[in-house]
Amino acid sequence: MGKKLVIVESPTKAKTIGRYLGKDYKISASVGHIRDLPRNSMGVNVNDDFKPIYITTNVKVVKELRELASDADFVYIATDPDREGEAIAWHVAHVLKIDPATNCRITFNEITKKAVQEAISNPRSIDMDLVDAQQARRILDRLVGYELSPLLCSKIRRGLSAGRVQSVATKIVMDRDAQIDAFIPEDYWLVNSMVKPADGGSKFKVSYYGTESGGKVDKPKNGRILTEEKAKSVVEAVQGNDFKVISVKKGEGTRKPAPPFTTSTMQQEASRRLGFSTKKTTSLAQQLYEGIEIAGQGQTALVSYIRTDSVRVSDEAVAFSRTLIEEKFGKEYVCPYKRNYKNKNSAQDAHEAIRPTHFDLNPELIKSSLSNDQYKLYKLIWERFLASQMADASIDTVTMEAECNHEIFRAQGETVAFAGFLAIYADIKEENEEDNEKDNKSKLPELTEGQTLKNLDLTCDKKQTLPPPHYTEATLIKAMEDNGIGRPSTYSATISTILDRKYVDREGRNLHITELGKLVTNMLEANFNQIVDVSFTAAMEEKLDTVETGNANWVKVLSEFYPGFHEQVQNASDSIEKVKIESEKIGEKCPECGEGDLVIKEGRNGKFIACSCFPKCTYTRNIEVQAKGKCPVCGSGLLVRKTRKGSKTFYVCDKKGSNPDCEFISWDLPIDDKKCETCGSYMVWHRFRGKVYPKCSNQDCETNKKKKKSDKDGADE
Repeated sequence: MGKKLVIVESPTKAKTIGRYLGKDYKISASVGHIRDLPRNSMGVNVNDDFKPIYITTNVKVVKELRELASDADFVYIATDPDREGEAIAWHVAHVLKIDPATNCRITFNEITKKAVQEAISNPRSIDMDLVDAQQARRILDRLVGYELSPLLCSKIRRGLSAGRVQSVATKIVMDRDAQIDAFIPEDYWLVNSMVKPADGGSKFKVSYYGTESGGKVDKPKNGRILTEEKAKSVVEAVQGNDFKVISVKKGEGTRKPAPPFTTSTMQQEASRRLGFSTKKTTSLAQQLYEGIEIAGQGQTALVSYIRTDSVRVSDEAVAFSRTLIEEKFGKEYVCPYKRNYKNKNSAQDAHEAIRPTHFDLNPELIKSSLSNDQYKLYKLIWERFLASQMADASIDTVTMEAECNHEIFRAQGETVAFAGFLAIYADIKEENEEDNEKDNKSKLPELTEGQTLKNLDLTCDKKQTLPPPHYTEATLIKAMEDNGIGRPSTYSATISTILDRKYVDREGRNLHITELGKLVTNMLEANFNQIVDVSFTAAMEEKLDTVETGNANWVKVLSEFYPGFHEQVQNASDSIEKVKIESEKIGEKCPECGEGDLVIKEGRNGKFIACSCFPKCTYTRNIEVQAKGKCPVCGSGLLVRKTRKGSKTFYVCDKKGSNPDCEFISWDLPIDDKKCETCGSYMVWHRFRGKVYPKCSNQDCETNKKKKKSDKDGADE
């Protein structure tokens, strides 16, 4: 048998595949793209059907591949099974002088022995529709970026860019921030009481539901009382009086598992549950897909292909998962039927959902071979997939209504009768219980109609309606997906770009538009409305998708867009005035040179104070942001600081450095005048898995020991 060469993208993937092919195969890597558009020119001939001008980007790798190919009897190109991978395969074929119409292309959705060997047995030609779809996107992005970015640099400042997807994503964030700024809060009141059955039983909370009048109940939405007068009248009617149970309704409900992960849902859940950025999640998932050295196993790929918008899974994977569920939990935990989840209408369904590839390698078994973050993400994927084929959870529900002087109060409770798929999520049981308590759905005691409830503690709280929340990376991805903006392979890169360009800033997990982001987006909206228009961008994505399916010609798609866009750029170049960005003065002279004014500047790690005479004077200092509350050690104020890379916030005493008796510093914000009931230490607001709750600052306190096990596996802040 002659020698065969298999070419993949990465050395890691090459090492993993090498395990499954014999000595007659040589595995080598292209190390990503080997040809691309030039960096110092447009690289597109707009007068010749948008013909791209590619240059070799990795001469050394191309030389090595040519030498290996010359010694091989046959070359298989095994790059990733998507547009990008198909384009890389086409470029590899070009430099190796391989006819793309020959059966030189192999693909697999997972890197397992069976999948790789099946692919080798079934090579195909390079799919030119996929190649054209990638070229169309690449060229369109180059046309937009290459024409708009220099304009922004000349009119605003150097180093700026615009893009077909990034500019829309920035506008989505800006529009949400504008909604928040324009929001006018409205007052409302909530009346609650802790009650207890007069004949014995546990206490529970009841909430105002409505007022009975003439046999009808006037029910405000969500129990929100809109006037102070009404709230006072409810309190006066109930204060010091007991309740009588007038209705107890029991029911049964089910809770169904979520489908297995797509790229976007994996990124969203990793953000929510683990605190990972989209960039971090994508990097870790790529490692799990390409392969990791597992003790006793060798280089092993653990999950299927990670860039997908489909929730479809193979029959074989479903069968494996159902067997595993029965072995681990019992037959009753297996869904009685194979669950087939429905894809969104916009899904291309080119690949399976993200799932484990080796069902004998559960997360706990290989934990020692994984980094902590790899383990967390692998466990998340593993549990989500198994849960998707498990039985529904059965929930017993109770809705109780009680009356006091015509005021109706309500409580809802639920208990899990059969865990079903929830059994696999035992480690987040406490989190679910906390959510139930907040939603007033904790377990209720056994109740009967006519029973008396003792009114123990009546409260009336004034609240205000809240604006829509700021976008996080997770919710921005969901918004992009819901609006048809971008594709699974671009979500992470898009968010990284708008953060790197300082169009959007991140505070904790919240994304905020920056002044620079507003300036750029407003300029684009005023002069190139289509570029930041969600509907237009979504329609363009759909057109580009039709190229992939062979139903549209990529040159025609670009020809319909470019002439009008180019004319807009030419007109704007002449009509737009240069914008001068004035640095904000803080009202102080520079203490070092005495000449310059101190101004607020923005750098790689956020805003800082500098001298206006830079570079003649290099004086700088941090911006002191005052935190709410006071130092628990000396009673002075608190300052917000960030780590050197700007990724994490911490708190220090504003006298730190000047007061030798106080060196207070903490990752968590202290709660004013609140001491731990157990040990007397000060309390802090602690963030864990995206939630904030009060916690004792003393790590050795008994109240923290209960949480130690879960905290060890907690989220990155």
